[in-house]
Amino acid sequence: MKPLEIQDTVGAWVPHGHFALPATANGTLSGLSFAVKDLFHIAGIPTGAGNPTWLATHDTPTVTSPLVEQLRAAGASVAGKVITDELAYSLNGDNMHYGTPINVNAPGRVTGGSSSGSAAAVAAKLVDFALATDTGGSTRVPASYCGIWGLRTTHGLLSAENVVPLHTSYDTMNWFAHEADTFLKVSKVLLPASDFKARRVLKPSAVWALASEDFQPGLNDVLAKAVSIVGAPAQEISFTSTDETLEQWRLAYVAHGAAEAWALHGDWINANNPIFSAPITGRWDAAKKLTAQEASTAKLNTARIRKQIRDLLSTDAIVVLPSAAGLAPLVNATGADVDAMRTRTMHITCIGGISGVCQVSIPYKNAAGLPVGISLMGPAGSDLELIEMAINISKM
Repeated sequence: MKPLEIQDTVGAWVPHGHFALPATANGTLSGLSFAVKDLFHIAGIPTGAGNPTWLATHDTPTVTSPLVEQLRAAGASVAGKVITDELAYSLNGDNMHYGTPINVNAPGRVTGGSSSGSAAAVAAKLVDFALATDTGGSTRVPASYCGIWGLRTTHGLLSAENVVPLHTSYDTMNWFAHEADTFLKVSKVLLPASDFKARRVLKPSAVWALASEDFQPGLNDVLAKAVSIVGAPAQEISFTSTDETLEQWRLAYVAHGAAEAWALHGDWINANNPIFSAPITGRWDAAKKLTAQEASTAKLNTARIRKQIRDLLSTDAIVVLPSAAGLAPLVNATGADVDAMRTRTMHITCIGGISGVCQVSIPYKNAAGLPVGISLMGPAGSDLELIEMAINISKM
């Protein structure tokens, strides 16, 4: 292990994350460096999960995430550990203990979370790529806010072993990159190939309407190019049935996820009384108060919704949709404004979260040059082919 030689100009690294590890072999990623979100275990390095009390009350891991090992075996070197929102329970990217990383592509605005340090380090080109996680939007949203490549992998496709969990039914392992070619190289190391071929392009008009005007030119551009590649006209669809709303879907996800989070971490919280930021404290308080009946109902609802979405996509459809609901919030935005953006964005991100399918965020810019992310969503297991299509679209 060596000291980190990167000058952290964006406040992305955690204090215990200033180290470097070499690759363990040569491969397709030789010469590339990557940062690791401080949820992934690396043997001999503390895992802080965004909270100093967690850091102080957990032993230094003696095991390493299989994904870190795969990447090192493919030639990439580790460039330390970077900030996450506390126990990954946020989308904004501000950590009261470790700070708010700088978003170089949208000055004065947050990076988004919970993979805030990973996104900040990649956007600033301090590393070639970075490992991240996405439970409720924690890779897709920062990718959109920072103007970088990001994705949500099919749930369960990649190992979550030796990673601090939040909602086990929704946690996924992912990565950011600032260059499409690097993004694809990492994808080919970590993802299996499939025989997926898109034959339908779906446009969820109600979901498009949730995003600000900043996203509309990019959405139309991706839709047109996807139609050109697939060779079939776009079909307008509604994800929800006539008697339900995306707000109901979001609430089902929130309740089911909260029940899982409290089952995982409630005993630790009760025993150690960690200090969390006010919004995250509110989420843990709500999780603690959930009844068994409420948790059971939410679990049943999310299972039904999951099947509904997967049936819609079947094995041959892609969906074009915004990666978030708006531009990255200002660093000094009010709590009410941040909450409003979070709710609107989760109406969008809960679709991929509940269904467990894959989603790739393509970096675009609005008329003022600020980042927005436009996503392709595909059936479970189509990850690598979806990424290749997204990169082809970006180069058209």
